[in-house]
Amino acid sequence: MMLARVAENLYWMARNLERAENTARLINSTTYVLLDLPHGATFGWKNLAEIAGLDDLFARIYPEANEESIMRFLIEDERNPSSIFACVRYARENTRTLREVLPAAMWERINSLYLYVRQHAQAACSNRRERYMVLNEVIQQRHAIVGLFSGTMPHDDVYQLIKLGRNIERADMTTRILDLHSAISFPNDSVVREALVERIWMSTLDSLSAYQTYRRLVSMHVRSNDAIRFLLQDMRFPRSVSHCLSEMEAGFRLMPKSQQLQQLTALLRLKIAQHDSDDLDAVALHEYLDLLQMQLGEIHDALTQNYFHAWQGAVPQTIQTQEEAGFAQQ
Repeated sequence: MMLARVAENLYWMARNLERAENTARLINSTTYVLLDLPHGATFGWKNLAEIAGLDDLFARIYPEANEESIMRFLIEDERNPSSIFACVRYARENTRTLREVLPAAMWERINSLYLYVRQHAQAACSNRRERYMVLNEVIQQRHAIVGLFSGTMPHDDVYQLIKLGRNIERADMTTRILDLHSAISFPNDSVVREALVERIWMSTLDSLSAYQTYRRLVSMHVRSNDAIRFLLQDMRFPRSVSHCLSEMEAGFRLMPKSQQLQQLTALLRLKIAQHDSDDLDAVALHEYLDLLQMQLGEIHDALTQNYFHAWQGAVPQTIQTQEEAGFAQQ
């Protein structure tokens, strides 16, 4: 028996930790791109907030979109609930209420990550070298937390909820990192442009820890169509969107009342597998990735309604029992 509130906290703890890591990856990918930009190419900082799906919130908080304001917004600003610091803080607060169902060391690991981000976030906003080191440390500490989950937890409903939260967030953020190219204005020189596009795709793969795997499984040469196909469709790579959806399908099969969720997830994975990603220009890729993000949002909405808010409209929240909270094993 599990309360819907507990289930929701587990799901969002996993999503917030994954979002913190992948926001760090998005920023590092941006840093790689900036180092490779030649004369005549520019990077739109405002577009980075749009890629993260936070452009409206950013515009309400900051009067100007430049590197410093965007980095502060994405790394340390608690007014942005998707900033790295805010995500880690939310995950920490969720963990505090979940000690009965999580490994004993989980609180210590997540609290340690919170203290590290709180101490180093400000320096990461203003200095690119410091930023790269801090964000890499965030990613490494997050890997240690995932290892603790995988190596010590029974594969029960608690584990499946964490797995679902991690994979839906990972799929969404992979599409956003793929969309980084829409923020770049390329030079007119076709030779320079072609070389720059290849270099940026190398940086994109590297930011997702995918470069070595891509070269081993796909090709020694990085081509945009192959990279897009790899990160969207290749089931062998754990950060590809299709692999994340496959993991979600497997998780839903072990959860109660999940037939609709299984169907939504399987249908999206099938659509991605059948989509022809050859010769997509930046505009077409951006539109396609936006569509994928909307469809992932639909899965999230269905999951939320199915497991966390199913009681709403039928039973007053103040008097619901464990059974009425609607999250019991079959």
